[in-house]
Amino acid sequence: MSFFGFGQSAEISIALDGQENRRTAEIKTEDGKREKYYLYFDGETVSGNVNIALKKKGSKLEHQGIKIEFIGQIELYYDRGNHHEFTSLVKELVRPGELTHDANLNFEFSQVEKPYESYTGANVRLRYFLRVTIVKRLSDVVKEQDIVVHTLSQYPELNSSIKMEVGIEDCLHIEFEYNKSKYHLKDVIVGKIYFLLVRIKIKHMELQVIKRETTGTGPNTFNENETIAKYEIMDGAPVRGESIPIRLFLSGYELTPTMKDINKKFSVRYYLNLVLVDEEERRYFKQQEITIFRRADKVRKNYQAALSHHNPSLLSDGGGSGKSQYQNTEEADTKEKEDDEVNNEEDAK
Repeated sequence: MSFFGFGQSAEISIALDGQENRRTAEIKTEDGKREKYYLYFDGETVSGNVNIALKKKGSKLEHQGIKIEFIGQIELYYDRGNHHEFTSLVKELVRPGELTHDANLNFEFSQVEKPYESYTGANVRLRYFLRVTIVKRLSDVVKEQDIVVHTLSQYPELNSSIKMEVGIEDCLHIEFEYNKSKYHLKDVIVGKIYFLLVRIKIKHMELQVIKRETTGTGPNTFNENETIAKYEIMDGAPVRGESIPIRLFLSGYELTPTMKDINKKFSVRYYLNLVLVDEEERRYFKQQEITIFRRADKVRKNYQAALSHHNPSLLSDGGGSGKSQYQNTEEADTKEKEDDEVNNEEDAK
């Protein structure tokens, strides 16, 4: 009997179409390690084949059906018993019966909607995966394979700057300005700090990029803050009328796009935090939210057309789903690097 380990079993493997030419992307696992998976985009077809190898040749495998699922789900770490599925598609590969030899089965999920970006955070994980199940009487044989999904956004050329003031009456008056409020993942934050009044002894000033992950709702809301980047603006006392430039390159840091109210389960927001420390170790803060987005490659006209159906102000909040076949990866990678170099040079000017 299979219950005692004597019955027939099988090993399952999944091969994706075109995987030898498909880009991969790294994503962090729950234990902090980084793993690479094949990269897909919203509206892209997910297809391939499932190989089933019987462990005992010449012996049959009775089953109640073989199926493959494409699943997008959110896992909240404080509520591990419940997986919140926002995408669930099923294809029947084989009807109930017997397998007497190895099998190779094709599958296709055409133009699959993938509204959110893959994400692993402090308290939540959003993942997409394929799951093949051989349904058996006593214990199913299951194989899962993850993929990574990136969401793309475009913003209009008009990208307003941020101007703010920090002040303590009759003691301190500082103005700071950042060149824009929306940045792509490989962008440069350019700004200036103006000291209009300085009557306290400031010994240190830095700019921080803070990531805030919010999970849950109401009384069960959890906020997790993480300082992603620190940029020392000055070390020493400024004088009135002094102006200090800021230039912070984002490409060296581990960032994700801003994610707002994803499936009503979680959000990820980013803030620029200006920190001043005086000689008595008192700390002064001024915080401003910024938007971070993943920029689309300009070379793919078909995906440009798909993006035109999106509201540019939408981020990874499922506001729409463009349809595309995202291929020709080497050309796209080269073009993206060239675009980043040009944009960073323009920002530096």
